Amino acid sequence: MATKDPTAVERANLLNMAKLSIKGLIESALSFGRTLDSDYPPLQQFFVVMEHCLKHGLKVRKSFLSYNKTIWGPLELVEKLYPEAEEIGASVRDLPGLKTPLGRARAWLRLALMQKKMADYLRCLIIQRDLLSEFYEYHALMMEEEGAVIVGLLVGLNVIDANLCVKGEDLDSQVGVIDFSMYLKNEEDIGNKERNVQIAAILDQKNYVEELNRQLNSTVSSLHSRVDSLEKSNTKLIEELAIAKNNIIKLQEENHQLRSENKLILMKTQQHLEVTKVDVETELQTYKHSRQGLDEMYNEARRQLRDESQLRQDVENELAVQVSMKHEIELAMKLLEKDIHEKQDTLIGLRQQLEEVKAINIETYQKLQGSEDGLKEKNEIIARLEEKTSKITAAMRQLEQRLQQAEKAQMEIEDEDKKYLQEYQSKFDSLQKQISQKEKQLAQLETDLKIEKEWRQTLREDLQKEKDTVSHLRNETQQIITLKKEFLNLQDENQRLKKIYHKQEQALQELGNKLSESKLKIEYMKEANKALQGLVWLKDKEATHCKLCEKEFSLSKRKHHCRNCGEIFCNACSDNELPLPSSPKPVRVCDSCHALLIQRCSSNLP
Repeated sequence: MATKDPTAVERANLLNMAKLSIKGLIESALSFGRTLDSDYPPLQQFFVVMEHCLKHGLKVRKSFLSYNKTIWGPLELVEKLYPEAEEIGASVRDLPGLKTPLGRARAWLRLALMQKKMADYLRCLIIQRDLLSEFYEYHALMMEEEGAVIVGLLVGLNVIDANLCVKGEDLDSQVGVIDFSMYLKNEEDIGNKERNVQIAAILDQKNYVEELNRQLNSTVSSLHSRVDSLEKSNTKLIEELAIAKNNIIKLQEENHQLRSENKLILMKTQQHLEVTKVDVETELQTYKHSRQGLDEMYNEARRQLRDESQLRQDVENELAVQVSMKHEIELAMKLLEKDIHEKQDTLIGLRQQLEEVKAINIETYQKLQGSEDGLKEKNEIIARLEEKTSKITAAMRQLEQRLQQAEKAQMEIEDEDKKYLQEYQSKFDSLQKQISQKEKQLAQLETDLKIEKEWRQTLREDLQKEKDTVSHLRNETQQIITLKKEFLNLQDENQRLKKIYHKQEQALQELGNKLSESKLKIEYMKEANKALQGLVWLKDKEATHCKLCEKEFSLSKRKHHCRNCGEIFCNACSDNELPLPSSPKPVRVCDSCHALLIQRCSSNLP
């Protein structure tokens, strides 16, 4: 068999222990059902396992005094990679009781668990393996895949709420030993768990039954309240029926009044409508005639405005043409002035050349006196120079002639410009006069238009008032129509009430007949009472239960008097009828009196 790598076995053991501790912590915390504190054993074992996982493959750092092997270095590196972890690092450093780096690392783990960000912090650390290689060996758990698996398992701890007190706890001197007995399952533990599950199920059933009982009690109480409300509503309905009968009588009286008032209103509205129709027709005709005249005036004013605006546009176009011509003339003048200045510059240059030539002639003359040898050459030079001077003088003459011609042209142009300016000024004045006249006409037209607008506004206001009156009349007519409808409805209601009245009269007649019959019965009863001595006629208020069946009276179980003994019974116990000595007609008697009377009759028979 091939021997396994001991470091790989260590990594696998630590991974399995981390799985067991995280799973046990989550299950126990969820069953515990509240926030965990630092004394909770599964939580303590989880921190011990995490400490062993972080210590695996940690490099030993040599110092001057001793060897240093601690997990605080890589945890301190998290602050640089994850800016949110700076708060934890600062709070760990500020804790007064911590003296060793291992104590700080343990405090850091507890704070990260409380923040529910342990998985995020360690994930940032595992990704940067080049930085981790400074603290861990290449075969360490944090450098291999097992570290990533543990970080993934740590995400499940976000469901746990922990409240750990880090200040007063001695984290420097704690001994991190893994307690394997917490993860080894016995048969007794399994039996206890099954019993706990059964007890929990029984408690759930008990809670369910109690909840059902509570709901049933609430439904019974609500039904009782509904019965009470129905009884109250029944009494209210009886009262409302009596009020409705009174209202019917009042409505009949109001109906007669409304009929008379409605007839008067109809007469008045018809007269008013006829008058308003005649007025509206006459006003509409006058408005139509006035509107035609206004439209004609408005069209003429618009035509005049268009002609005036066209003339003004033509004048403005001519002005623009004249202004452009003036600008062209000014540009030509400027160009001529530039040419004259250039020619003057050339004349000055030629004069300078002449002066130079004169100076040369003087020098040659002096040289002729001083040297006779070069006389011929100098004569030739003089001849050449004379030719040049003659040419220059001719050119000067030509330039002077041109200058004179340019001056004459300039004078002519200035004269023409003056004439043109005078013509332009006269045209401009005439155009300005025309514009002022047109402006005056425009102002007059605008005033006419304003007057016309005001007049039209007044007409519109009058029209609006007429419309308002018409709408008011329409509303009144609509109201009259609605009144007619209401009147018809009232007539229908009156007919219906008459029918009800006739029915009620018939019912009252029937009630009168029944009352007469009941009076006869009462007389018979009085005679029977006289005949029956010692018997007492019980009052309805005194009896609450039936004398025979002893059941309580209610709306469905009504009270009935026995005509023989005078006691009160229910319908079932007094549904017999027999003729008594006091009344020849058969009357209601109870079951006991019925039996006694039958027995007497049978005993009296031969």
